[in-house]
Amino acid sequence: MSVKITETILRDAHQSLIATRMSISDMKDALELLDNIGYYSLECWGGATFDSCVRFLNEDPWDRLRYIRKHVKNTKLQMLLRGQNLLGYKHYADDVVEYFVQKSIANGIDIIRIFDALNDARNLETAMKACKKEGGHAQGAICYTISPVHTFEQYIKDAKNMVEAGADSICIKDMAGLLLPYTAYDLVKALKENIDLPIQLHTHYTAGTASMSYLKGAEAGVDVLDCALSPFSQGTSQPPTESIVATFKGTTYDTGLDVAKINEVSEIFKVVRDKYLKSGLLNTKVMGVDINALIYQVPGGMLSNLVNQMKEAGKEDQLQDVLNEVPIVREDFGFPPLVTPTSQIVGTQAVMNVISGERYKMVPKESKDLVAGKYGKTPVAIRQEIIDKILKGEKPITHRPADDIPPALAETKTEMKEYLEQDEDILTYAMFPKVAKDFFEYRRALKYKLDKDLTDMEDKVHPV
Repeated sequence: MSVKITETILRDAHQSLIATRMSISDMKDALELLDNIGYYSLECWGGATFDSCVRFLNEDPWDRLRYIRKHVKNTKLQMLLRGQNLLGYKHYADDVVEYFVQKSIANGIDIIRIFDALNDARNLETAMKACKKEGGHAQGAICYTISPVHTFEQYIKDAKNMVEAGADSICIKDMAGLLLPYTAYDLVKALKENIDLPIQLHTHYTAGTASMSYLKGAEAGVDVLDCALSPFSQGTSQPPTESIVATFKGTTYDTGLDVAKINEVSEIFKVVRDKYLKSGLLNTKVMGVDINALIYQVPGGMLSNLVNQMKEAGKEDQLQDVLNEVPIVREDFGFPPLVTPTSQIVGTQAVMNVISGERYKMVPKESKDLVAGKYGKTPVAIRQEIIDKILKGEKPITHRPADDIPPALAETKTEMKEYLEQDEDILTYAMFPKVAKDFFEYRRALKYKLDKDLTDMEDKVHPV
C-alpha cells in the first residue's frame, strides 16, 4: 500500500523552528513547484500562522491563503484548527466558529485538521459540521500523550467519538514527539482495526525517533505521513520529506514522489533557512535532538517556557523542582494532553506551586477554568479535594463549554465596523481584537489594499 505525504513546509515546519515567521515572500517562488510534486496535501494555514501574520509580519492572513490558492491549483490545501478555540486561545461562539470555517473553505482550504487539547469531541462538533456543510474534508486529530489513562483503548474511544462527530479521517497528532517506533506500529494497527477511515500520522523530530516511527507506522498501514522539506525539517519540526520518500522508494509503501523534483524546491528553502540562521531567528538549538522530551514528557516549547519563567523569577536553581511538579499538577488536573493551551496552564501552575512553596496557594484564572470544566471534559475526573481547593465552593460545569457563549458575530461586526474592508476582517478581529486593530490601522495608514486579482473566489464568499 503506497503511503501519501502531507508537506508541512508552509506551516508547521517554520512554526516549529522559527516561531512562524516565514512570510509569503519567502514562499512565493516555491508554490508552483510544490504544487507539481504530487503531495496528498500542503499544510499552509492555521495553527499560529494567523496570529503571526497580523502580529509580526503585517500580512493579511486571508490574503496569504488566497495567494497560495491562486498558485497551487492541483494540490489540496490543509489547515490546523483548535476546535472551538479556532486559531485563538479561548472558546468562541458557535456562530463565529461556523463563519470562520465557511470563510476558510471559501478562500481555498480543502482539509481542516481539527483537534481539542483535551480530546473532548464535543469541542470539535461545531467546526466539523461546518466543514462538512461547506464541502470540506474534516479530519479529527487525537492529541497523543503518555499517562496512566492514555491507553490504546482510550485512543480508540477518542477516534470513535470523532467518527460520530463527522470526521472523514483521523490523525494521530504527536505534538511533543513522544511516540516511539514500536508504539507507533501498535497504535496505528489498533486504529486501523477499529476505525474504517484513513489514518494520518503527525509527529516531531524532537527526541530523534520520528523517522523510525514513520517507518513502523507505514508497516502498520498508515495512509498519510506529515513531512517537512529538509531545510526546515528535524529538530522540533517533522522528519525530512526527501529521506522518507527515498526510504519507501521501490517498496510496497512507495510514495510515487520524485526526490529530484522535491530537491529542486528544497533549494529555494535552503536560501530562506540561511537567511533566518544569519538573522538569529533560526537557533541551532532547536535543530538538534532533545531527549528531555522523553524524560519529562513535555513539548520542547513548554520546556523552554518553564526555563524562561524560572529565570524571570530568579529561581533557575529550582527548575528541576518544577519539572518534578509538572506530572503532579497534570495528574491533579485530570491528565490533560500537554498541548496549547493545557501545556501553558499546567506549566504555569507548576511554576507557581514551586515559587510559592505551597501547592495551589496561587492559582491563575486559566487553572480555575480548566478545573471548572470551562475548557471541556478532562480525560479523567478531577478529584473532589482538588476541585474544593481550587474552586472554593464553585461547581464545575459538565456541559459543553460553548453552550454558555451567546452568538457573537453581529456584535463583533458592529464593534469593528470602522475597520471593515472585507468580511474576513470580522473574523480577524474576533480572534485577536487588539492585534487586529493595530494591523487594520497599519493597513489604512499605508493604504494597504487587498490584491483584488487574488480574490478570484469572491463569488463563493458570502457576507455576514
